[in-house]
Amino acid sequence: MAVDTLRRFLLEQAHVRGEWVHLDTTWQEMLQRADYPAFVRKVLGEALTAVALLSATIKHSGSLILQIRGDGPIHLLVVQATDQGTVRGLAQWNREAEGAALPDLFGAGHIAMTLEGQKSSERYQSLIPIEGESLAAALEAYFARSEQLPTRLWLTADDHTAAGMLLQRLPREHTSDEDWQRASLLLDTLTAQELVHLEPEDVIYRLFHEEEPRLFDPKPIRFHCGCNRGRVESMLRSLGQTEAETILAEQGNIAITCEFCNATYTLDAVDVGQLFKPSMPGTDTLH
Repeated sequence: MAVDTLRRFLLEQAHVRGEWVHLDTTWQEMLQRADYPAFVRKVLGEALTAVALLSATIKHSGSLILQIRGDGPIHLLVVQATDQGTVRGLAQWNREAEGAALPDLFGAGHIAMTLEGQKSSERYQSLIPIEGESLAAALEAYFARSEQLPTRLWLTADDHTAAGMLLQRLPREHTSDEDWQRASLLLDTLTAQELVHLEPEDVIYRLFHEEEPRLFDPKPIRFHCGCNRGRVESMLRSLGQTEAETILAEQGNIAITCEFCNATYTLDAVDVGQLFKPSMPGTDTLH
């Protein structure tokens, strides 16, 4: 089985492009970092799959971040995919959900999609309302409304695997609505079992063999967190010496844990003293 892999494909006759992704060890590494209840695991896995698929459709050097904030049981969910094939994510919740629809999970709030380049000035963000039965439905509505680029998403996640498929109509003149509708209807026949257990060649051929699909080389996907001690130190410098020394006096040291990967960075009085020497510039921030 192709694991931790993204496969691009093209339905040339229908002028439709697609992506297939299967996250296994990558997904397990994320689950090991927090004891998520089932309703959180499901939507977190779907979001991770979605951001991996959507990032692959964008020509950029940087990352795509999908963030959901609301006043419901899950009050924060953040997932990120980079052009290097790395992903990470987390969720925060405070109570059980009473339903499975997106508003039941997140309440009132918004979905933010942020495209970040290599430079801090390269940042573009779109806001999406939390509406519809699923994350896939909310994202499809966004592309139909804002990007005017018809897009379909099929997402699934369980305790072992997060997987998904994306179809997107190519922005070409003289394309047929009938071709897009046919490809979309074929996607609707996909089952979660097929998506999880079949090889990409098999499931794509089963769905779209009449469209003469062309598959591209696989791209590996892996879990990676970009936190490091230098970014932690830069964040503390941004707080200022007075604030850092106050925390140090109260706690004896400063311990900062990354919520994405659970790595802990500890600084003592000597470390904090070194941070605020005039010769120690800080340029990074903790993400």
